[in-house]
Amino acid sequence: MSKYFAHETAVIDDGAQIADGVKIWHFTHIMPDCKIDKGCNIGQNCVIFPKVVLGENVKIQNNVSVYTGVTCEKDVFLGPSMVFTNVTNPRSAVNRRGQYSETHVGEGASIGANATIVCGHDIGAFAFIGAGAVVTKTVPAYALVVGNPAKHVGWMSEFGHRLEFDLDGIASCPESGDRYQLKNDTVSKL
Repeated sequence: MSKYFAHETAVIDDGAQIADGVKIWHFTHIMPDCKIDKGCNIGQNCVIFPKVVLGENVKIQNNVSVYTGVTCEKDVFLGPSMVFTNVTNPRSAVNRRGQYSETHVGEGASIGANATIVCGHDIGAFAFIGAGAVVTKTVPAYALVVGNPAKHVGWMSEFGHRLEFDLDGIASCPESGDRYQLKNDTVSKL
C-alpha cells in the first residue's frame, strides 16, 4: 500500500498508481490508469488524466490539467495555470477520443506560468519555457524559449541559469560550476 498525502477534497479514482511521498492538494482530481512516481507534488485544482505518466519529483503548481498523452520525466516543473493540449483540431461536435497527440517533457525541464504547449511537440531535458510562451514546435534540451509563438532565445543550465558561451562554445553555470558545450546548435554537459 502506497503512503501518500491527499487533501480531503482531492478525488482519487480507483486504478491510479501513486507512489510513496506524493502530495496531492485541494480540489485535485487524479483519474484512473495514470502513474505518479515518488516525491511528486500536485497543487490545488489540478487534474491528472488517464495514462499520464509523472516521473519522480515532478512539481505541478495550481490550476494545471495534464491530459492523456503527456509524459513528464523526473524533476519536471509545471508552473501555475500552464496548459497542455492533446488534440490539434478540436471540435465540440467531433469526437477525437483516441486520436490524442503525445507530448514528452524531458528530465528537469521547467514550463513557466500560463505557458501553452501545443500537443505533439516534445520539450527537451532541462529546457526552460518562459511564462506565457506558446510552444508550437519541439524544444531542444537546455533551450530557453519565450513569446508567442515561442522563439529560441538562449540556453539554460541544469540549475536554471542562462548560459553565456565563449568563442570556443564553452559556458559555465554560475551556481553549480558545471560546464557546457555548444556545438552544431546542440548543448551538452561536459
